[in-house]
Amino acid sequence: MDSIVIEALVRALAVGTPLLLACLGAILNERAGVVNLGVEGLMAVGALAAFAVASKSPDANLWVAVGAAMLAGAALSGLHAFATVTLRANQFVSGLALALIGTGAAGLLGKKFEGLPLFNKVPDWTLGGFTVSPFTVAALILAGLLAFWLTATRGGLTLRSVGENPAAADMLGVNVGLTRVLAVLGGGALAGLAGAFLSLSYRSSWADNMTNGLGWIAVALVIFVGWRPLRAIAGALFFGFLYYLQFRLQGNSNVPTEVFSAMPFILVLVVLALAGVRGQAGDAPAALGRAYVRGER
Repeated sequence: MDSIVIEALVRALAVGTPLLLACLGAILNERAGVVNLGVEGLMAVGALAAFAVASKSPDANLWVAVGAAMLAGAALSGLHAFATVTLRANQFVSGLALALIGTGAAGLLGKKFEGLPLFNKVPDWTLGGFTVSPFTVAALILAGLLAFWLTATRGGLTLRSVGENPAAADMLGVNVGLTRVLAVLGGGALAGLAGAFLSLSYRSSWADNMTNGLGWIAVALVIFVGWRPLRAIAGALFFGFLYYLQFRLQGNSNVPTEVFSAMPFILVLVVLALAGVRGQAGDAPAALGRAYVRGER
């Protein structure tokens, strides 16, 4: 029994890592008032960029590959920032377009990398008898740092004020547009980091659709945890455990595999419905999803 519990925890941590990283990026976006539904595409592009750099040679620097993934995620999210902050386009439409562009581009450009070996992967660490990825440790640390930064620093307060009342922040001298652009770029970098984990640590390979809907779950997870980084840790572990459970049940049941594959997504709908019933959606930043135009109320 103990071995089963340990296996479940390790697997939940593994699957929960990209969820946590992508969720933290989305929280950063949305605390500044910008919704980004393109997380799935950002993760896919990040995974491809990391694998493309790491697979060049046995001597390829894996941390350069990680940096490439974050840069790719930030660069692609720059399109979303330009469309929503500069052009004031609808954030939901722009995010959906970004998801399609990212997954489509990654699938097309990644065809030549399918089946190629990864000469070396990011090595796991052994901590307290558990084998964990450095990405997992980084995700937990980043959750704590983001929570502290948002609540206890001037920069975090500025970001939150832009998401709550951009007009008031503007009157106090805050550059609302720049703050939102930087938040979107930072969120994109974290989504790219989540993708790097998939191709350099979790699967150590590249395949089309390797994100497998994790980006969409991360977007929903933001609402589930009430835009709070520390709660995101528990939420990511919960959904990571669901993924582990689906694989365990598939081999011991006559139920079609499609039912188990859909289970995490069905639960997303359930928890979001419950969040709405409990009024948790009321925790959202007041200006979330609304473009800011100086002088408009």
